[in-house]
Amino acid sequence: MAAPAIDTPVDKRLTLIWSGQPDAQPLTLLKTRRADEEGAGPMRDKIRIVQGQQIYKHNHYTDDQFFKHDAQQGTLTNVYGQRVLRVSEDFVVAILGALEDEVGDAAGEIMYKCGYEWGMEDMKSFSKRVQAEFELEMSKMAMGFLLETWWWPLQIEGWGGWHYDFRQSKQGLIFIDLYESAVAQSLGNIGKVVCYFYAGMFAAVFSVLAKRQLASIEIQCYSMGEDYCKFLISTSKRVNAAAFWRNEGATSKDIQSKLIQM
Repeated sequence: MAAPAIDTPVDKRLTLIWSGQPDAQPLTLLKTRRADEEGAGPMRDKIRIVQGQQIYKHNHYTDDQFFKHDAQQGTLTNVYGQRVLRVSEDFVVAILGALEDEVGDAAGEIMYKCGYEWGMEDMKSFSKRVQAEFELEMSKMAMGFLLETWWWPLQIEGWGGWHYDFRQSKQGLIFIDLYESAVAQSLGNIGKVVCYFYAGMFAAVFSVLAKRQLASIEIQCYSMGEDYCKFLISTSKRVNAAAFWRNEGATSKDIQSKLIQM
């Protein structure tokens, strides 16, 4: 798969998502008895400290807490009422293999765009949900808090663990280490990067949070024999440069060094 085309027009949805109003409806299954007694809380200037029982249950990491299986209907939903589907590694391999057979090198670009659209739609619902859950406008929440709150449902759903690195953010570079990628773990060591879907999703999410168009590229992959995957989030110019160096055989460390010197 070739590197996806990165040059895209500014997405008008980036700032619109921030204007979304709090919506507590997706939090119905997370309500505690205290929420029923106190009702929906007002929007505040900062996150309040709640002593004792919380209004909502936060950050559930076990299957029995996060998923609800309706055997009669044959459905599986998460705590936000969203339909989810459990699939095997064979399913992931088959989907990606069929796509590559059908469109060849364009498969990477298609998966990137799919990830981008997924990320944008996820941020739409997330922005409304997180404001209602913590009674605070998203603009007043710390970046790290937003990122961890956004990611943890994806982790329990099997998308892997992550670590984000803002140490080079003043140079316009953000890096993400992804562990146990659902895509790379399924495909195994095939000697090339494969996590285009993740790259697109990260591009969307960080573009929304930064309120400006950003791009993303995988510069290191478990499917290349590495211990984990690594992504760069930056401007299109830098991501395109990273794509060129990666395709020329540069390592992730070489790419990072070159980017800092740009």
